[in-house]
Amino acid sequence: MAKKRNIIVGQSGGPTSVINSSLAGVYKNAVERGFDKVYGMLHGIQGLLDEQYIDLSTQIHSELDIELLKRTPSAFLGSCRYKLPEIHEDRAIYEKIFDILNKLEIYAFIYIGGNDSMDTIKKLSDYAIITGQTQKFLGVPKTIDNDLALTDHTPGFGSAAKYIAASTKEVIRDAEGLTYKKNMITIMEIMGRNAGWLTGATALSKSEDCEGPDLIYLPEVPFDIEKFLAKVKDLLKKKSSVVIAVSEGIKLADGRYVCELGSVGDYVDAFGHKQLQGTATYLANFLAAECGCKTRAVELSTLQRSASHMASRVDIDEAMMVGGAAVKAADEGDTGKMVVIDRVSDDPYMAATGIYDVHRIANEEKLVPRNWMNKDANNVTKDFIDYIKPLIQGDYQPIMVNGVPRHLVLNTGRKKKN
Repeated sequence: MAKKRNIIVGQSGGPTSVINSSLAGVYKNAVERGFDKVYGMLHGIQGLLDEQYIDLSTQIHSELDIELLKRTPSAFLGSCRYKLPEIHEDRAIYEKIFDILNKLEIYAFIYIGGNDSMDTIKKLSDYAIITGQTQKFLGVPKTIDNDLALTDHTPGFGSAAKYIAASTKEVIRDAEGLTYKKNMITIMEIMGRNAGWLTGATALSKSEDCEGPDLIYLPEVPFDIEKFLAKVKDLLKKKSSVVIAVSEGIKLADGRYVCELGSVGDYVDAFGHKQLQGTATYLANFLAAECGCKTRAVELSTLQRSASHMASRVDIDEAMMVGGAAVKAADEGDTGKMVVIDRVSDDPYMAATGIYDVHRIANEEKLVPRNWMNKDANNVTKDFIDYIKPLIQGDYQPIMVNGVPRHLVLNTGRKKKN
């Protein structure tokens, strides 16, 4: 009897509003290419270690389910933040993973995620080579932070940028209506630890009917709190409403996060990342004391990555595309690679998939170029806008039931555990 060709797919890290479009792309392409089974890891590699997985054919029954999945936020299969040890540190974990993969007759392992997830693909593919295992390991890019190396951009970023741009317009409009005979400062805190791509997206709100944010601060450049205060005071002489966008990860010249100046928790995840929150709150309190006017902090938080009702059509289509491309690459024998998006043309915008060695991507960060910020590093340039604008175009209308969007929900009663 011929060995079965099965695929297993997982999702890892912070979810996005289009991460399930990549899952749909994997499933649909695998079925079309004649793979026997498509398994889904529940809660990524961490769940797989507990033998938590499902046969995706028990969850996806029709084209309507595919369409619902494309419009469903968060990780349909559940996510994790689990750091595999180095191979020499704990070979037993790798032996356990490969025992499970062999038992399920897995031909290809596909992982949808960001930087840390590509580290997982790198380690698993290395172990397979070292031990003579035959499974193929492919990474599918996912992160709203847009900080993966070698890819023009990452699925999830365009939709988050679209939501942020629209929300910024709405916040600016709201603030303008509340400044009769008084001044007000609004500070918007946007996700982004080391890369300011999302915070820069607030500039997309600038249009014929909106001035856009007055100041934009990205984490790539050290934050000078005295210069910041002077700039805000100067703006208050000219206008009654000042709106400022800041990355959650802006740092002082000495390396301290601005949020650490206030009261923050000490939580650190498995990859050594501090939990960042409270940047806008700290700056709002600081400015209230220094400027003597009303201030407000707006933290978009998880809304940035879960607003599937405002997902970009370009983003959803590209998420599907990279998922399918990973299956194609595995089917053709590639391993230890990540699918990337290559920009073919700006006008009209066109993109295609490519594939690169994951060793060149894992644990690398793509930051906003300094020349895409203005001289004072308190706004972004036209080059930044031109880069990001095509990625937020179009939409998929939510499938509405009783006035709210319908999502595809995992049937947990069909979990499989051996």
